[in-house]
Amino acid sequence: MVDWNLAVATATRLVRPGPDVSRDEARAVVAELRRHAKASEEHVRGFTRLGTEEGHDTPVLVVDRPGWIRANVAGFRELLRPLLDKMQERRGNTPGGAVMSAVGGKVTGVELGMLLSFLASRVLGQYETFAPATRDLPAGGNGGGRLLLVAPNIVHVERELDVDPHDFRLWVCLHEETHRTQFTAVPWLRDHLEGEIQAFLEETDVDPMTVLERVREAAQTLAGGRPEGEEDDGGRSLVEIVQTPAQREILGRLTAVMSLLEGHADFVMDGVGPDVVPTVGEIREKFQQRRAKGASRLDLALRKLLGLDAKLRQYRDGERFVRAVVDEAGMDGFNRVWTSPNTLPTKAEIAKPADWIARVHRRAE
Repeated sequence: MVDWNLAVATATRLVRPGPDVSRDEARAVVAELRRHAKASEEHVRGFTRLGTEEGHDTPVLVVDRPGWIRANVAGFRELLRPLLDKMQERRGNTPGGAVMSAVGGKVTGVELGMLLSFLASRVLGQYETFAPATRDLPAGGNGGGRLLLVAPNIVHVERELDVDPHDFRLWVCLHEETHRTQFTAVPWLRDHLEGEIQAFLEETDVDPMTVLERVREAAQTLAGGRPEGEEDDGGRSLVEIVQTPAQREILGRLTAVMSLLEGHADFVMDGVGPDVVPTVGEIREKFQQRRAKGASRLDLALRKLLGLDAKLRQYRDGERFVRAVVDEAGMDGFNRVWTSPNTLPTKAEIAKPADWIARVHRRAE
C-alpha cells in the first residue's frame, strides 16, 4: 500500500537545506543539545516529582532533517501495519488488486514523502513513543521510545526569533524531556495509548482509495496543485476519516490524552524556566506569536489539512488544564492523573478542570 523506501527517498531529496552553519558550529550545537538533554532530566524530575529511573536506556538522538524523516517513517510503518495489512487484504480480493497495489504504493510513497519533507523542516523535537529500533536509530529496551532533537530546525527558529540560543536550546530540551518522563515514569501509558490507537484503526472500514485521496489532497496542496481559490471539502484533516460512533469515542479520548501530554510539557518547560532559562519570558512570548500566525497561506492550509491546528489547541487547552489543577490541588494532587487510565481527564474535563478534580479527588477520598 505504501512504498516506504520511496517515501524516505522522496522526502530526503525534497526537504529544504538547514541554516548555514560551519562544521565547528554544527558540532558545538550538537554537543550543547546533548548536554541540555542530560541536564533536563534532573530539572524535569525535580519539578514534576515523577521518578524516571527506568528511562535511562531511552536514547537521545540529535538528528538532521533526513534523520528525522527516517525515524518517523519507521514509526509510521510499525504503527500503521495492522491497518495497511487490512487494506491490502481487501484490495487483493478485487480484480487487478495486485497491480493497483504496486502502482498505488509508489504513488503514495512519493506523496507521503512530499508531506514529510514539509514537516521535517518544522519539528524542533519529538519523543517517539512507538519507535522500533533500527541499525541507525536505536530505541529503548522493552518497547521504549527515543527522543529526537532536530538540530537544524532549532538553530533556524532561534535565529528567526532572535532569542538567546543557549536558553532556547535548553527550553526546547525541557519540553521534550517532559514527554520522555511521562512515558518512562508511567509504565502503563504507552500500552494504553497504543491500545487506543489500534482500537481506532481496527474500527476503520473505508475503501483504501479514500485514505489515499486524503494523502493526495495534502500533497497537491503542498505542490500548489489545488487551483487557487478552490475550497477544500469542509476542512477535514487526515485523521477525520471517522466512520463509526466507536471511533468518535476513541478519538475523543485520544484528544484528551494528547492535550494532557502536550499541555503538561508546556507547563513544565515554563515552570522550570525561570530558574535555569533566564530569558524564558521573552522566548515564550515570541514562540507563541510564531505558533499562532504560521508562516504563510500555504502553511495555514497544510496545518488545517494535517490536523496541526488541533495540535495547537492541544497545547493551549492542555496547559490551562494542568495549570488550573496544580493551582488548586498542588503538584502531588495533579500527579494523581498518572494513577491509571481511569484517572486520565476526559475531553470535557480538559475544558473544565474543576470537574476532573471533583471526580478524581472525591473518589480517592
